[in-house]
Amino acid sequence: MVSMTKGKPYFGLTGGWLTVWITIACATDMTLFGYDQAVFSGVVINDNFLQLHDLVGPSRTKVLSTVTAIYDVGCFLGAIAAFSIGDRFGRKKTIIIGTTIMAIGAALQASSGSLAQMLVARTIAGIGNGINTATAPIWQTETAQAKWRGKLVMLEMMMNIAGFMLCNWINYALSFREGSLAWRFPLAFQFIFIVVLYLTIPWLPESPRWLVNRDRHDEATAILATLEAKEQNDVYVVTKLREIVESVVYEREHAVRWRDLLRGKVTGDTKTIRRLLLGAGTQFMQQFEGINIMSYYLPTVLISSVGLSPETARLVTGINATTYFIASCISVPFVEKAGRRGLMLLSTFGQGLCFLIITILLKFGEAGNTSVASASVAFFFLYFISFGIGMLGVPWLYPTEINSLPMRTKGAAVATATNWITNFVIVEITPIGIQSLGWKFWIVWTVFNAVFMPVIYFFYPETSNRTLEDLDWYYRDNPSLIVTRDPDAISSKRPNKFIEIENENLEKAGGGHVADTVEVAEKV
Repeated sequence: MVSMTKGKPYFGLTGGWLTVWITIACATDMTLFGYDQAVFSGVVINDNFLQLHDLVGPSRTKVLSTVTAIYDVGCFLGAIAAFSIGDRFGRKKTIIIGTTIMAIGAALQASSGSLAQMLVARTIAGIGNGINTATAPIWQTETAQAKWRGKLVMLEMMMNIAGFMLCNWINYALSFREGSLAWRFPLAFQFIFIVVLYLTIPWLPESPRWLVNRDRHDEATAILATLEAKEQNDVYVVTKLREIVESVVYEREHAVRWRDLLRGKVTGDTKTIRRLLLGAGTQFMQQFEGINIMSYYLPTVLISSVGLSPETARLVTGINATTYFIASCISVPFVEKAGRRGLMLLSTFGQGLCFLIITILLKFGEAGNTSVASASVAFFFLYFISFGIGMLGVPWLYPTEINSLPMRTKGAAVATATNWITNFVIVEITPIGIQSLGWKFWIVWTVFNAVFMPVIYFFYPETSNRTLEDLDWYYRDNPSLIVTRDPDAISSKRPNKFIEIENENLEKAGGGHVADTVEVAEKV
C-alpha cells in the first residue's frame, strides 16, 4: 500500500526524511522488543501474579523459569518462520504479520487468569517478536545508505534499551500498588508500540533489494531513486541498481539449497556457510556473554545474591536501565569509526572483567560480608555499560551485512533463531543456577567472555564503511578464514579496491540506462 500526496508516493517524502520514517518504524519495533525483555522481570516478583498462577515457593522455581523462558521458545519459532515469510511476502508485510501475532499474545498475557493461559500467551507473543526481530534490521539495512546503515541499526538497538528502561521504571512505579494492576498494566502497555507500527509500516517503501530478487525491477528503481532523492535515470541510481542486479544474478548462479546447506554440500565460491555461521555466531556470543541473566532477572539477582530488599532492587534496576540507555547512545557515533570488530572486542573485554570482579565480591559476600556483596552492584552497572557500547547492537547488525542478498533473510533468521534458542537456555537455567551454585554460577560467564575475545579477533572480518555489494565481492576472492592476515579485511575504512570497483561501475553507468541494467537479470 502506497500513500499519495498530490500524486507523490510516501506523502511526498524522499531521501533522508523517508529514511527517518523507516527508522521510526524499525526503532518502534525494537523498542517493543526491549520493553518485552524487561516486562517479566517485574512480573515474576509480584505476589499477586505468583499466587494467581500458582508459582509461590522454592518448589515452583523450575516452573517459573519455564513461564519466563517459554517466550524465547516462541521467538525461536517466529525467527524460523521468518525464513519463508520474509522472502515470500517482503519485509513490510512480514513485520505486519509479526505485529498482529504479538497483539494477540499481549492481549492474552494482560488478561491471564491461569498458568496455562500465560504459557500459551507468552509463546504466541514470542512468535510475533521472533518474526519482527528477524525482519526489521534487514528492512533498515536494505533501505539505508551505506554511510548511515550501521548508525541507524545501532540507533534502533539504543531504542531497544529505551523500551527496557521505560518498562523498568513502570515496574518500579507500580510496585507500590497492590493487586493485579501492578502486573497487568505493564503487559497491556505493549499496545502503544503495536499501534505505532500499524500506523507507520503500511505506507513506507519496500526493500529495493527484495524487489530485485523478486524481479520487480521497475518498483526497485523507483524506490532507490526516492530513497536517494534523485531521478530514476541518475547515474548513481543506475549504478546501484546494476550492482544489486549483478549480485542477485551471481548468487542465483551459485544458489544453495537448504538440503545441501544442511548436509554441507556447497559448491561455488560465495562462502555461504561461513557467512551464515559468522552472523549466527554474533548472536550466540551475545547470549553466552550473559546479558539475559541481567535483563530478565536483575531484581531477582539483587534480592537473592546481593541481599537488597524488593523495593530497593526495583529502584536499582530502574537506575541501571537508565545508565544502560545512556551507554547504548555511545555506540551510535562510533559504530563506523571503531568498526563492528572494535566495538565487539571492547564490549566483550569489559563484560568479562566485570563478571570476574562480581564473582570475587559475591564469594566474599556469601561468607557474611554484606558490604562486599553490595559493592558488586557497581559492577552490574558497568557490565550493562560494556554491553551497551558493542554487543548490544552489533549482533543484530552484522548478520544483515555479512550474508549475501539471496541468503540475507535466511541468514538473519538463522542468527535471530540462534539468539532466541540460546536466550531460552540462559533464562531457563539462571534461577536454578543461582539457587544451586551461588557465587560459582558467575564463573561460567567470566570464562565465556574470555573465550570469545580471540574468536572475534581472528575470525570476524570488518563490515563497516562497506556497501552490501562490497562484502559480496570480498567473499568471491576466497579470503582466508583468519581475517588478520588481510589488512583490508580488518580495516574500519572502506578498502580502496572497493572504491575502484564502484568508480568503474559509475563510468559504465554514465552512458547507460536503467533498462540496460535490467537486461542483465533477464538473461538468467
